[in-house]
Amino acid sequence: MIWYPNQTRRQSYLLISWIFVLLLAVFFLPRLVAAGTPLKSATLMPLWSPQAQFAGYYVALEKGIYARYGIDLKILRAGPGHSPADALRKGTTDFAVLWLTTALQHRIAGTHLVNLAQINQRSSMMLISRKTSGIHSIADMEGKKVGLWEGDVSIPPRAIFARNRTKVREVRQSHSVNLFLRGGIDVTSAMWYNEYHTIINSGIDPEELNVMFLRDQGMNFLEDGIYTMNKTLQKDPSLAAAFVDASLEGWRYAFDHPDETLDIVIKYMREAHLPANRVQQKWMLDRMRDLMMPVRPTGKMGFLAEQDYEAVGLVMQENGLIRKYPAYRDFVWRANAVQK
Repeated sequence: MIWYPNQTRRQSYLLISWIFVLLLAVFFLPRLVAAGTPLKSATLMPLWSPQAQFAGYYVALEKGIYARYGIDLKILRAGPGHSPADALRKGTTDFAVLWLTTALQHRIAGTHLVNLAQINQRSSMMLISRKTSGIHSIADMEGKKVGLWEGDVSIPPRAIFARNRTKVREVRQSHSVNLFLRGGIDVTSAMWYNEYHTIINSGIDPEELNVMFLRDQGMNFLEDGIYTMNKTLQKDPSLAAAFVDASLEGWRYAFDHPDETLDIVIKYMREAHLPANRVQQKWMLDRMRDLMMPVRPTGKMGFLAEQDYEAVGLVMQENGLIRKYPAYRDFVWRANAVQK
């Protein structure tokens, strides 16, 4: 058989065409198959109203990540008057964001919830005072007016005071730091990603403040985690797995694309008729990145380490906040995969 240049060229084009078709099949056929699969409806209730503290979930929703994992997700209204733990118990949400201390209290009270993923790997809570107040330690707070939020979020500082045998004058603190700024209290509760930034943006220099992270006081009370009811997990474990994977992918995308993420978060804030300050939200997103990164070299994003869980449970038990706490492997899903 005689080969001609044009024939060789045509065969090369044909080969390239077949390779292109094959690549299209490899990349798009799974998506076409998945597109024909009905999405599973699910709901999430965050711990609070839309803000960068929950950016990963809003990004995963907006960018179609949940849909790609087979989930038709609805993020429920949260904030004042809405309890994620109660919503789980009543079955009005499938997934919720809770603090570990809150989850343990509700679990002991009979709500059989399960930790699916631990978002925050280190506590962000702090107690702040002015240096001019002379308060430099927990012991210095004896008899002082200390602002505490209502409900479960007051558990960590109260445990600190109990361990140090420090009696403070508790003052109910609202969702702002105005009472502290006006001198109405000596110490304010604050979160690193939120109230602390508000304080230093009010005109107070960081050098004028004494900041005590609770985690530096031996109280690494882990905050945001993803929870569901055990019956929900048992009914459809694949849905729980897909939700966790999609949420973590949403967080990774959020950290890799901060400007786009802020646009998405602010969009949801405005839809909820909330004041949206881009500088504040950027600070919050940056701090969430810090809080979510694994503490240990062997750690992984989203895992609740057994020693962190045991430390929180033991402190709560010692201070009479709970009578006992469940075994780690009964409380944490995929416990055998969690890094210590």
